Amino acid sequence: MKSNEEIQRIQKDLEAKGVKYCIGAYVDIHGIPKGKVVPISHLPQMARGSELYTGYALDGLGQRPNDDEIASVPDLDHIIQLPWQPEVAWMPADNTFKGEPYPLNTRVALKKQLAKAASMGFGMNLGIECEIYVLKQGEDGSLSVPNPDDKLVKSCYDVRGFLDQFNWLDKVATTINALGWDLYSFDHEDANGQYEFDFKYADAITSCDRFIFFRLMAKEFAKQEGLLATCMPKPFADKTGNGAHFNMSLYDLKTGANVFACDPKEDPRGLGLTPIGYHFIAGILKHGKALCAAFAPTVNSYKRLQRQGEMAYFSWAPVFNSFGSNNRTNSIRVPMGGGRCESRNADGALNPYLAATLALAAGLEGIREGLDPGKAQEDNLYELSEAQRAERGIEFLPKTLAEAVDAFEADPFVTETLGQELRDEFVRYKRNEWEAYHRHVSAWEIERYSHLF
Repeated sequence: MKSNEEIQRIQKDLEAKGVKYCIGAYVDIHGIPKGKVVPISHLPQMARGSELYTGYALDGLGQRPNDDEIASVPDLDHIIQLPWQPEVAWMPADNTFKGEPYPLNTRVALKKQLAKAASMGFGMNLGIECEIYVLKQGEDGSLSVPNPDDKLVKSCYDVRGFLDQFNWLDKVATTINALGWDLYSFDHEDANGQYEFDFKYADAITSCDRFIFFRLMAKEFAKQEGLLATCMPKPFADKTGNGAHFNMSLYDLKTGANVFACDPKEDPRGLGLTPIGYHFIAGILKHGKALCAAFAPTVNSYKRLQRQGEMAYFSWAPVFNSFGSNNRTNSIRVPMGGGRCESRNADGALNPYLAATLALAAGLEGIREGLDPGKAQEDNLYELSEAQRAERGIEFLPKTLAEAVDAFEADPFVTETLGQELRDEFVRYKRNEWEAYHRHVSAWEIERYSHLF
């Protein structure tokens, strides 16, 4: 908690920059930001938890209509002045209840897990690859690629496709760098109208905060162009989906050194990972099916996690609970040079705090128990026969949200990590989502069955 003097200094600095209002933005179970707005003169009160919320009005915060209110406390070390609305300062926030951290808040859950990592001498670094579509929305709500001439079957890295959305790309890229996130690459991704932004990794809390803000910022700048930006996992059945690959490593709290990194020549498996790194991966694989519910948390997510589907070529999306080197058919990849691992089943709809909490907890379990992830898979796993897959002991990830939620609910590790209430809230909301999906009669069903029978 900041001292009164520190809060007053921050307030004066924001006022000097033209800030008139402050948002203390926490997220619901889905990772969608929520919060109240206060005049800058009331920042000291907000910093002490003055803003109260009826939890029952929010998804996944576990309250009934007769419960006391929760409060939000802004993190004054992670303030962003909105580039498109400089009168407003954005502050990621945590919920509290009766003065204590509220356990159903996923940012609070991540902080709790980071404290457990700290007790083992570790901090967590995280980089999230941001993949996103920029699309035109019709009056009927349908989505389409803005340029009708953009019809390349393989449009990855396409320069013309990149330049099509230069105004939007420039706004996003310029803002990322102005915020100090260190954008080092961005490009036209694999699908028509799809782009990716890669900026430098940071500590887990900071990277999760940035991902939440990125989704908000990208949508705002697209709206200014008359378009819709979406991180929806699979907007089109015949095009690549939106990932949000989690690149993870642990560092030594005393020295800051990456404890996953070593010279590949010193690694018997040749991937450039220390035993700690392999133990971490093994923990994630041990709980891979349960973690999939957090990494891929929507009905639509599992239309991305297909070997090919309606695409003309392989989808790039992982369907196996496996790991390997620079092999994108595994769910866990160790990029060239090592020093980190990448969870590839993470998609653009995730709540990053929830996913990071569970991934870190699973990795720490792997370290504590000295788990071994087995042999790295270097083949194109999409092309393995079922007999070959079974012989290697490679299991599928869940194929539907229902399967993923079943695995999430059945794994005691999830309850140990999140607590019973947060685990139950996630299960309840995701089961409701699955059931609502199955009650809905889709256009595909009408087209297929209405004249057939």
